[in-house]
Amino acid sequence: MLSSLRRSARERPASGFNGLAAHLRFTFASALALLVLFALLRLGLLLFNRELIGSTPLASFVEAFGNGLRFDLRLTVYILLPLLLGVLSMRVMAARGLLRLWLSVCASLTILLGLIELNFYREFHQRLNSLVFQYLQEDPATVLSMLWHGFPVLQLLASWGVASAAMYVLFGWLQRPTRGAPTVCETGASRRGSAWYTRAAVFGVLILVCVVAARGTLRQGPPLRWGDAFTTESMFANHLGLNATLSLYDAAKNRFSSHRDNSWKATLPAEQAQAITRELLLTGNDQLVDAELAPVRRNFQPPVDGQLPVRNVVVILMESFAGRFVGALGSGEGITPNFDRLAGEGLLFERFFANGTHTHQGMFASMACFPNLPGFEYLMQTPEGGNRFSGLPQLLSARAFNDLYVYNGDFAWDNQSGFFSNQGMTRFIGRGDYVDPVVADPTWGVSDQDMFTRAAEELAQLDRSKPFYALLQTLSNHTPYALPERLPIAVVEGHGALDQHLTAMRYSDWALGQFFDQVRDEPWFKQTLFVVVGDHGFGVPEEVTEMDLFRFNVPLLLIAPGISERFGSRRDVVGTQVDVVPTIMGRLGGEVQHQCWGRDLLSLATDDPGFGIIKPSGSDQTVAMIRGDRVLIQPKEQAARLYRYRLGANPQGERLAPDAEAAQLQRQLEAYLQTATASLLANRSGDREREAAPGGVPLASVGVPTEPPKTPNQARKAREG
Repeated sequence: MLSSLRRSARERPASGFNGLAAHLRFTFASALALLVLFALLRLGLLLFNRELIGSTPLASFVEAFGNGLRFDLRLTVYILLPLLLGVLSMRVMAARGLLRLWLSVCASLTILLGLIELNFYREFHQRLNSLVFQYLQEDPATVLSMLWHGFPVLQLLASWGVASAAMYVLFGWLQRPTRGAPTVCETGASRRGSAWYTRAAVFGVLILVCVVAARGTLRQGPPLRWGDAFTTESMFANHLGLNATLSLYDAAKNRFSSHRDNSWKATLPAEQAQAITRELLLTGNDQLVDAELAPVRRNFQPPVDGQLPVRNVVVILMESFAGRFVGALGSGEGITPNFDRLAGEGLLFERFFANGTHTHQGMFASMACFPNLPGFEYLMQTPEGGNRFSGLPQLLSARAFNDLYVYNGDFAWDNQSGFFSNQGMTRFIGRGDYVDPVVADPTWGVSDQDMFTRAAEELAQLDRSKPFYALLQTLSNHTPYALPERLPIAVVEGHGALDQHLTAMRYSDWALGQFFDQVRDEPWFKQTLFVVVGDHGFGVPEEVTEMDLFRFNVPLLLIAPGISERFGSRRDVVGTQVDVVPTIMGRLGGEVQHQCWGRDLLSLATDDPGFGIIKPSGSDQTVAMIRGDRVLIQPKEQAARLYRYRLGANPQGERLAPDAEAAQLQRQLEAYLQTATASLLANRSGDREREAAPGGVPLASVGVPTEPPKTPNQARKAREG
């Protein structure tokens, strides 16, 4: 009897609690509250980025919210798991305080992610993805400074606190009407609550309902996928259909699994993929070498009439220099008057694209001549980043060129010092090397005018008995913008959220013009090929195709003596940053052995429209191939889509029906990515095989560099001492 009394006491519900029915009412009310919260966060994202609405019809956004409900139901099921499992235990059902706390914490986290995503989406035109984790792995002081100075941190934290408190109060209020009224006289059975078999039956029904809700679809096969949100013609509306928390969770799974697991999976026989890739890359001026060892290693003999009277090379990588706002490419906003003036002195490529949407991708594509591949978006920080590549440092070091790398910031960011030291660069001028700069930004370093002034000084001091190549990299056009208090240019107005970004871009353009004015009379100027290229674009209201092509569209400008007379002032051929190095080598002349994943854009056949393969940053595995005015977009696990696009002052993307050209582009896209990925994983992407290591093992088969990269200070000391 005593044990029976104890069991009865253990199972008796808390005062005022009316058992299973009350718990189910509380669960359903909490689910409704969460769904309303997620819808409000989605509405906030829509309103915060309302300049992207454009001409999108209301029906598309209604459809997006409908799609979003399916993703929100999945997250709601995950959050409610403790409540659902609690059906099996009267004690858990009675522990309303703990359940309220759990729900409040989960709601608070989703609110935080929703607030973070407001500015994240404005900046990148992507829902939360692996970029979040990428920034967490960078220098904490720089990241925190960037956030503090670039975004309204205090307002966001205050909003988070208020909204979280409101949800805690709401879940507390929901407890009262869902408890039910206690009975005056209770039998022993009612005091113990519903029988175990009743609770088990209810639990079984709940499981069935929740499985359907979590799957998000009644179809056979895979459950709800991110591609199921892409049902409208508006990229913005499609993105709204996703859920920030689930997107970040998927990104975390990809980010913290082996990066090789996320690499491009072979879809073609290796020999066929290699043959297609060689046909894409090799021209009549190329002779394939080491065909059994490397996929596209070749001897390139530039046409004699394409060479220029230059011996030096200066590559200027312009931060966020979006083609959408370059006057010479059709913009009427007046953001780039200096670049536009310089374009009149050289050769401008009008259909040029970055291989990715972040600076590090622009760096390794432009200088190491290797594409941005799925699974290797952060190549400079992976073990494969220690491979030998066929870039400008290797090719020009072999010709005994001096080198110079001048940058506003810290070379530790994105592992720039390690990567480029390992590729062969030795002379680095970075954040800690400036004396009395005009701007000393706490986040990024000095301003663009400081960088260009120091670059002019360093170039003037180089040994004139040897040719040189230099990489000058700007940074002021990156939030938070490193601009002087007294701007030498007019502030940009009338573009809403883009005003500050465009002001920084106008300032960078001014600094670029000042640099050319400063070095124009130097004795080396008329012996130098200048290559001005954007590292990537940025998000603008006009989203051209679902690939958002303006995030990739950047200018490429070549300035050198006689270049306009030889090649004209404009080229419409498609190119990407992996074409920069071959195009440079073609102007220097002389046979060169390389394995670049691009081509010399000035030695192509007249009927060759050019091609480029691009991929956004983060965990988005969508890839695209551009040829002429067509772009084939291949989302992961989705059917490819073909568009005709137009950039410039009147941008447009027109969906086309699949045809033979689309099938050919898809084969070429898959073959290129498959072959490049295999080359990277096998460490066969260099201009030549490395000499054998001790024991007869070719160094090309080793996955890491044979010696650690030198820091900038070590490199300088080695050079000076």
